[in-house]
Amino acid sequence: MLARLSDRNPVLAPDQLIGEMVPPTMFDDVSFDSYIPDPNEPSQSAAVNAARDFVARASKVRTGGKKGFFRKAAPPQGIGLYLDGGFGVGKTHLLASVYHSMPGPKAFATFGEVTNVVGALGYIDALDRLSDHSVLCIDEFELDDPGDTMVVSRLLTELTARGVSIVATSNTLPGQLGEGRFAAQDFLREIQKLSAIFETLRVDGPDYRHRDLPPAPEPSTNAELEQFAENTVGATIDEFDDLVEHLAKLHPSKYKSLIEGVTLVCIKNVHPAQDQAVALRLVALADRLYDGEIPVSISGVKLDEIFTPEMVAGGYRKKYLRATSRLLALSRFAEAND
Repeated sequence: MLARLSDRNPVLAPDQLIGEMVPPTMFDDVSFDSYIPDPNEPSQSAAVNAARDFVARASKVRTGGKKGFFRKAAPPQGIGLYLDGGFGVGKTHLLASVYHSMPGPKAFATFGEVTNVVGALGYIDALDRLSDHSVLCIDEFELDDPGDTMVVSRLLTELTARGVSIVATSNTLPGQLGEGRFAAQDFLREIQKLSAIFETLRVDGPDYRHRDLPPAPEPSTNAELEQFAENTVGATIDEFDDLVEHLAKLHPSKYKSLIEGVTLVCIKNVHPAQDQAVALRLVALADRLYDGEIPVSISGVKLDEIFTPEMVAGGYRKKYLRATSRLLALSRFAEAND
């Protein structure tokens, strides 16, 4: 009998959740030296230098603190660096290089993963477990709703006050976070507080957001998909509706463990997401599949039809385009191995 993701129910201990905050395996061996700046984009060389300087200063933060004659050392203050730029300019490469260069304990996660960890552990426990870290590296920094704004603002402010340095990447400037998703003006104070944490550096280069997505491959038939799964060791196969229903029962912090050890994900009878909540869970799953470089093969509608035109035209446009691009890449990976 073929394995199903829908039958998996991972259980994660708190220490395991924090321990999984590491760069995707595709960035295991990157470094500042392996980043090759585009000679036509001087901001890329500047970004490498800024990231190296960040490591040098952040590494010394916990040994800092001024002492008075009759008082204890002042608490160390973490520093912040924010790399803003389009897709494909190497921001995640630099972020992972910062992570690899910093002393432990340290953490690396997407913005969504950070909010998921806080949701799974609770704010106080997450804060306590991250407070002894030298750095928190946050990829794809973005605010999706007012609750995230408040929680992340408070978390990063308290972490930097405890000596944790923060480095983040995004394609949205700090002052513009949350635009198009909620009434950002109502939370301007929190957004400005976030902006104050970071030194912001623009990284220029070809912005892949302005390139059309490649055409989606034709879906398989159910019979072809089942045969593919049967012939692939470590494959799973699920009905789309069953998988969507199962994802709703799992905290997104468990999605990474959900696909652990899987070599191929097959999904039958895919159709457009019913609503935003379903779509955002699929985005989270797509991100974990992409990080794990796990091929995806489907039957039903094409992968570029999962998110409706209305969804893609809305406030989560960047998320849906990124997820679609990643799913298409994983589907081509599957075709190459079929």
